[in-house]
Amino acid sequence: MKQKLTVSLETDLKPANVWKFGDDIDTDAIIPGKYLTINTQDELAKHAFEGVRPDFARGVKQDDIIVAGFNFGCGSSREHAPLALKGAKVKCIIAKSFARIFFRNAINIGLPLLECPETDKIGEGDHIEVDFASGIITNITKNQTYDATPLPDFVRGIVDAGGLIEFAKNLVH
Repeated sequence: MKQKLTVSLETDLKPANVWKFGDDIDTDAIIPGKYLTINTQDELAKHAFEGVRPDFARGVKQDDIIVAGFNFGCGSSREHAPLALKGAKVKCIIAKSFARIFFRNAINIGLPLLECPETDKIGEGDHIEVDFASGIITNITKNQTYDATPLPDFVRGIVDAGGLIEFAKNLVH
């Protein structure tokens, strides 16, 4: 699934449902280690958050958004964790901060991330809109806006292309 980080008012700025998580969500919570033999994102998605949030894989819908606290994606450097979330068709992940390796792995596969210090104000089930270019998050449910740090243009280009491999392919053509 290619993520497009330019904004189309008709299609991109539509409310998305929020799945709320706390601080220090590690890669083992995102995808349990027993599934590391699976390498397809659609199959991994069926087991996302299985041990800590069994309703997630059954209930997540395309373009839903994960909102979390500090240090999302900490733990091992496995690429399976962001792959599982991309396979679940999560539109993006918004957190106060990300583990460095998780952040890089997510960008490399084309899964957008935004850092926002105000994630505590966003609740489970809220409907939000995200303007990736400006970093403005609008909470439709609570009629509030929050400022996230937008990705730099170069990094947005990687995500726009669908990940680092596709970005590199586009450089040679």
